[in-house]
Amino acid sequence: MQEKVAACSWSSGKDSCLSLYKAQQAGYEIKYIFNFISQEYKRVSFHGAKSELVKLQAEALGIPLMQRQTTQTNYEEIFTKTLQELKDKGINKIVRGDIHLIDLKDWVANICSKNGMDVVSPIWDKPTKEILNDFIEAGFKAIITSTQADKLGQDWLGRYVDKKFIDDLLKLPSVDLCGENGEYHTFVFDGPIFRQRIELSNVEKIKRDNYWFLELKKFKLAPKEGK
Repeated sequence: MQEKVAACSWSSGKDSCLSLYKAQQAGYEIKYIFNFISQEYKRVSFHGAKSELVKLQAEALGIPLMQRQTTQTNYEEIFTKTLQELKDKGINKIVRGDIHLIDLKDWVANICSKNGMDVVSPIWDKPTKEILNDFIEAGFKAIITSTQADKLGQDWLGRYVDKKFIDDLLKLPSVDLCGENGEYHTFVFDGPIFRQRIELSNVEKIKRDNYWFLELKKFKLAPKEGK
């Protein structure tokens, strides 16, 4: 079993994407990305990305996708089954985009340990501003797709993760710079490890409970800019 072979837990957003990139830079071969969507809505929970959008990301990355549906009651069961599937494929490491939520990190580590899996966390405990700068300077492109309405209003939807975004967030002391408390979520549509970019069009802003979502209605793979 190769020590540098892994699968990446994929949320569709910036943190998992940057972690995959950094793991590759550290010499890991990412054989699969695995992703969980709501059985009811067929979307990534909280991020709001449709299952089809995640499939496009996998195609653009050129990495096979393992996508599984979950409910509020069977997430741990499906997570464990997915780990067992990966183990059967000769993979004993997963890459995660955890930053500083220790309870979540410990929960994942505990399940992985029980199933003979190790966790690789390339951005764990890194300064949040450094993480965002690394993401931007590497050339990744991401859009804000959901926000907590009482923290960030609908005007933040559709914004790109760029230097101006960082500057504006720094003016709001109650918001974690990387959105670790769920203040916002992102969708990555291009970057240095993408073979194609995802072209997004026809968007709509929708409010559900205390969250704003950017509904991405039309999307397709397109050639990288400048090619």
